[in-house]
Amino acid sequence: MNTPATPTHFIRNIIEEDNRTGKWNGRVETRFPPEPNGYLHIGHAKSICLNFGLAREYNGICHLRFDDTNPEKEAQEYVDAIIESVHWLGFDWKTHLYFASDYFDQLYEFAEYLITQGKAYVDSLPAEEIRRLRGTLTEAGINSPYRDRPAEENLDLFRRMRAGEFPDGAHVLRAKIDMASPNINLRDPVIYRIRHIHHQRTGDKWCIYPMYDYTHCISDALERITHSLCTLEFEDHRPLYDWVLDQLTGKVPCHPQQIEFARLNLTYSVMSKRKLIDLVENRLVDGWDDPRMNTLAGLRRRGYTPESIRLFAERIGISKADSWIDISILEDCLREDLNESALRRIAVLDPALLIIDNFPEGHEEVCYAPNHPQKPESGTRELILTKQIYIDREDFMETPGKGFFRLSPGAEVRLRYAFIVKCTHVVKDDTGKILAIHCIYDPDTKSGTAGAETRKVRGNIHWLSATRASTAEIRLYDRLFSDPYPDAEGKDFKASLNPDSKHIITGYVEPALNEARAEQRFQFERYGYFVADLADTRPGKPVFNRTASLRNTWEKTTNKSNTNRS
Repeated sequence: MNTPATPTHFIRNIIEEDNRTGKWNGRVETRFPPEPNGYLHIGHAKSICLNFGLAREYNGICHLRFDDTNPEKEAQEYVDAIIESVHWLGFDWKTHLYFASDYFDQLYEFAEYLITQGKAYVDSLPAEEIRRLRGTLTEAGINSPYRDRPAEENLDLFRRMRAGEFPDGAHVLRAKIDMASPNINLRDPVIYRIRHIHHQRTGDKWCIYPMYDYTHCISDALERITHSLCTLEFEDHRPLYDWVLDQLTGKVPCHPQQIEFARLNLTYSVMSKRKLIDLVENRLVDGWDDPRMNTLAGLRRRGYTPESIRLFAERIGISKADSWIDISILEDCLREDLNESALRRIAVLDPALLIIDNFPEGHEEVCYAPNHPQKPESGTRELILTKQIYIDREDFMETPGKGFFRLSPGAEVRLRYAFIVKCTHVVKDDTGKILAIHCIYDPDTKSGTAGAETRKVRGNIHWLSATRASTAEIRLYDRLFSDPYPDAEGKDFKASLNPDSKHIITGYVEPALNEARAEQRFQFERYGYFVADLADTRPGKPVFNRTASLRNTWEKTTNKSNTNRS
């Protein structure tokens, strides 16, 4: 796969200018800060590739930091899955693995400092009243009656909050900024709340937890991040990011620069973690790593490669403007990678029995097929031709239409890598179903032998020996949603679930595929790209997932047959 030249974008330009002026003394330190409340999806991959990629490009460092400030929704399972997915994508943080909970003591000390400086106060209003007094986009907020509590009283209440004296929701700590600010995020935002809940890392040490906007900027500063890259929804939060750090000047080592870029909007997908959780919890999919899911775990199990996802992230670029990316771009990046890397194999997914009447009984003819037609160095493999073989049912038509050049009564085709055969007759049961297709072969037309190509036929079909082929479970996956915009406002995204997104069949495959290893990828000739399933493949008993068809025909038909070769 040819790697394109790295295109520039506005974040690279900012870093180049910072390096030119010596703003950070040539240092580039970024971070990827996921919340451990779900699995990473393809949208996160864009951020991962950006943050780790820029750090790598400028000989810098990228941290992996978990924003574990909401233990109610977090779990070690998600931490482990995130670590595995980032590693799988090809990135490494070395010693720079952090958790926001690493800083809970410092965050608490900074909160006390803000209280003593008159920059934070304990509010005892109910959450609903705080929201009401916050105002709207067109109306200023109203000061809480507790806004002017003396610092000593605020400090005492805050310490008692930490000591566990109050129930959840009794008090919150708010930053004291400006209730009339046109930016709602600056209208005295809550920076601490009471939650009597066990934390996966700190146990029961804390019953108050800091909010994301407060934690995020301080964590960046403590880690000496230079460029804090966020998606556009955090643009309105940047003034709060800067305000918090401005109040802590001299107490934190630096003041990172927050820079926003457009998030990934991908057709036929949902990016909301809440909606992905809904799919999993309501068993509308087979878990977070369901191959139809756009989670990195799901894409991996589907057969996507890290290289294809990194190529996709580079190809779609970075901008400040929201836009929609067609999922076919992601699929094309995958095909581009697998076309280069995947070995070729033969499978027959909808078999029809073909009998070569003049083929010697008990004889086995060794034929040779290339492992990769564009890579002769990959060598060849043996295919054994026998008297009875399986062909794909679509390759035979009793009454052929115009333009059908495969097998039909009286017609000749080449068995791929083998001989030319001619159909003589078919045998049917009482219902008219074809039981066997009878042919004769020309023994002077074996592929690769002298004179074999002097006879030309237009049809070329694939086959497997009926006595040598192995059976395998084949899972034919398609797009999870039938609507390109299932997440659009006013839509029930679950109503757009594609009922044909998964079909399981038993097919025939080359005997060597019986020993396929989990995550080994192949091109099943004419069918598409398949992978040995990561979870369910066992030695001698492979399960193959369809990763992608050979080309995109989704726009032509969304009601494809189970074995459509695309």
